[in-house]
Parts: sequence; structure tokens; C-alpha cells
Amino acid sequence: MLTNEILEEIYQYREAQAESFNYDVSAIFKDSRARQAQSGRPSVSLPPKQPIARSK
Repeated sequence: MLTNEILEEIYQYREAQAESFNYDVSAIFKDSRARQAQSGRPSVSLPPKQPIARSK
């Protein structure tokens, strides 16, 4: 079976990050937003899309 070194590195980073936040998704998300704000890079926030009404 082939292994992808880049994906393996991403999986290891993601696991370490999840473990450091005790697998609390809310805490991971909050940290991610804080790091995004500190980066100074512009970010895009789009409004939610409205569902398309389909005729029957």
C-alpha cells in the first residue's frame, strides 16, 4: 500500500492538536479563529446561501 508523507504529517498534526484540546471541537474552533484573527491576513465571510426552490 502506498503512503503519502504529506497526508501522514497532516494527520499527525491534526491528532496532536485535537489531543491538546482534549478533543473538544468547540475549543479547537475557538483557537483556530483566534489564530486567524492574529495572522492579520484577510479572510472571507460569505452570507449563507438560500435554498433553491424546486418545482414539483
